[in-house]
Amino acid sequence: MTAFLRPFMEERGEAGRSIRKKSLLVFFLYAAVFLPSLLLPGSGRLYMLADIAALIACSRFLGIERKLLFLLSILFFCMKYLSLMATCSIDFFTSRLFLARANTPEKVFRNALWNFILIDALMLSLFALMLQGLVRQLKKQAFSLHIRELCYLLLTPVTGIVFVSLLIWLLVVPDEDSVFQLYESVPATIYVIPLLAALFYAGTLAAIAVYERLVALQEERSRYFVEQHQLTAMRDRLTQVEQFYDEVRRAKHEMRGHLANIKSLAGNALYEDVERYIASMDASFQTLGPILSTGNAVTDVIISDKQRTAARLGIDFQEAFVYPRPGGYDAYDIGIILSNLLQNALEACERTECGERHIFLSGRQKKRFFLMEVRNSFDGHLRFDRLTNLPVSAKGPGRGSSPLHGIGLSNVKRTAEKYQGSVDIRTAGDEFIVTVLLQERNTGKPAEASVEKPGEEIW
Repeated sequence: MTAFLRPFMEERGEAGRSIRKKSLLVFFLYAAVFLPSLLLPGSGRLYMLADIAALIACSRFLGIERKLLFLLSILFFCMKYLSLMATCSIDFFTSRLFLARANTPEKVFRNALWNFILIDALMLSLFALMLQGLVRQLKKQAFSLHIRELCYLLLTPVTGIVFVSLLIWLLVVPDEDSVFQLYESVPATIYVIPLLAALFYAGTLAAIAVYERLVALQEERSRYFVEQHQLTAMRDRLTQVEQFYDEVRRAKHEMRGHLANIKSLAGNALYEDVERYIASMDASFQTLGPILSTGNAVTDVIISDKQRTAARLGIDFQEAFVYPRPGGYDAYDIGIILSNLLQNALEACERTECGERHIFLSGRQKKRFFLMEVRNSFDGHLRFDRLTNLPVSAKGPGRGSSPLHGIGLSNVKRTAEKYQGSVDIRTAGDEFIVTVLLQERNTGKPAEASVEKPGEEIW
C-alpha cells in the first residue's frame, strides 16, 4: 500500500523528509488495521473498509485529493483480490503435487508449508506487477475526479471485489458428510477463474485509459478554445493599432497646418489663443496613447496592453524586449507565449499582498535562438503538478476561477515545443521566473503572421 500510494504523494520541490513522513503514516495506518484482522477470521472486508476510511481521513496530510485516494484504495484491494483469484488455480495443482508423496504427518506439514510459501510468493509477485501497471496507467494523465467519473471508474474494481468474495465462499463448501470443492466438481473453472481475473484487470485498465483519453481531449479542446480566443483578441487589437497609426499619420499631415495657424496667431500677438490652441493639440495627441515599439505589431500590442494594466494595478512593469528577426518565428506564436506569461505574472502580483510588486520582461535573440524571460513577484506559495511539472493554479473555487484557468503555461509549453524549445520554471526568494527558449525554424520564407507595423515610416 505504501509503495502504491507513494508516487501520488510526491510533488516537485518537496523535501524527502516530508515524503518519508507520509509513507510512514500510510504504512502504520495499514498495519494497525491489517494485523489485528489476522486474529479475527472473516474480518477481511471490515479491515478493508476501516483502512480506506483511515486513509481518507488523512488525505490532506498525504496531499492526495479524497476522491482520488478513495479510487486508489479500492483499486489496491481489487488487485489484491484478483491476484488471490488468479493463484487459486495454481494452488489447486501445486498442493496435490507437494502432498502426493507425503506419507507422514511431518511430511504433510512440511510440504504444505513449501506450497504455502510458493503460492504466496507467486501471489505477491503478481500483485506487485498489477499495481505497477496501474501506477503507469494512472500517471499518464492528471485529472480531477467528480462523482460521476468516480462511479464510472469504480464500477469494474468494485464488481471484481464482490465477485472474488463470492468465489472464495464457493471454492470449498463443507457439508454434513462431505466437502464440496468447486475445482473438482466443475473442472473448467480451473482455467476460467484466472481468465476472469485477467478480464477484470484488463477492464479496469481500459476504463482508466478511456477516461484519461476523454480528459486529454477535453483539455485539448480547452487549449484550442483559449488559443482561438487569444488570436481573435490579437487580431482585434491589431485593427485598433492600425487605426492608431492612421491617426498618427493624419496628425503628421495636419502638423504643417497647425504650425501655420500657431505662427499666424503669434504674429498677431494673440498669445492666449496660442495657448488654447496648443492645449487643444495636446489633448488630441493624448488620446492616441503611448505604444511600445518592439519590432512587431503583435508584440507591441500585447506588451503595451499588459503594461497599462500593470500601471492601473500599481505594479512596476519593466521591459527589454526586442522582436527576433523575421522569418524564423510566427508572430502569433510569440504573442500567445507573451500573453499567457504576462497574464500569469499580473495575477501572481495581484495575489501578493505585501512587499514590492514588479514584473520584468526580457526578450533577445542569440544566433538561431530566441530567449524570453518573465520575472515577477509572488506570494511564495507554489505547488507543482506531479505529472506535468507545471505549477498548479493558485486560484481556488470561489475566487473567480474558471475551468480554463491554469492551462496558460501548458499552452506556452506546447507552443515552445513547436520550435524544439523548452520552458524552465524556477523561483528565487519571492520572485517567480519563467524562461522560454525557442529555436529558429528554417522556413526559407517569412512567417505568415509576422506582421509589420502599419505606418512604419513615421518611426
